[in-house]
Amino acid sequence: MVLLLGACPEYGCLVYEFMANGSLEDRLFCRGDTPPLSWQLRFRIAAEIGTGLLFLHQTKPEPLVHRDLKPANILLDRNFVSKISDVGLARLVPPSVADNVTQYRMTSTAGTFCYIDPEYQQTGMLGIKSDIYSLGIMFLQILTAKPAMGLTHHVDRALEKGTFAEMLDPAVPDWPIEEATFFAKLALKCAELRRKDRPDLGKVVLPELNRLRALAEETMHQSLSSASPVPRSPPFSPVSMQLVSSLEFNSA
Repeated sequence: MVLLLGACPEYGCLVYEFMANGSLEDRLFCRGDTPPLSWQLRFRIAAEIGTGLLFLHQTKPEPLVHRDLKPANILLDRNFVSKISDVGLARLVPPSVADNVTQYRMTSTAGTFCYIDPEYQQTGMLGIKSDIYSLGIMFLQILTAKPAMGLTHHVDRALEKGTFAEMLDPAVPDWPIEEATFFAKLALKCAELRRKDRPDLGKVVLPELNRLRALAEETMHQSLSSASPVPRSPPFSPVSMQLVSSLEFNSA
């Protein structure tokens, strides 16, 4: 989690630790003319995100549901270690319904279009698996560096046609196709429309993410010693300050 340094209620401002490499979104889309992230870094970042999210979901006595997971809310430090930020929309789920099928009716939905759990959007029923949907969409973007709109459909169709390799971010020349395909299938399971069809984060998703991270770490030294450019900080690092509306600040 990004370290919160302070707050300014008068202006609805939260100040976080400085994250030199900006957001995952900026790095996936190579904004600021930065080199693409290697597949090793992407696999490691995915495991870090999963670990951070599980920490939120295991908060006692009430699970904490982020509600707005997306690449723009994943920040990277100077070593490309990822941290979850912007919990302004997060909600504690009452302990009376805090279990593996946690559902809690909200009066209004919140989040970012394309990343919002469809069931939550339709029914207002919030649960820890609402975040799993967002996680799945984000994982597909880590693989493809494509916009979120319609991404599950395009990836699913490519897998059926056997053309998934063409969906992978072409800026990465050495994708491990078999592992990337497995990762894509896991991401699609996370992004199932029905909440009950999504896998458990701690028991199913995270163990597989850690396996992918182990593979990435085994080959990381090869990537660092290759001729490909090493990702660097953007020329103008964004100020590590998250602005939220007064309503969000007061309700957080």
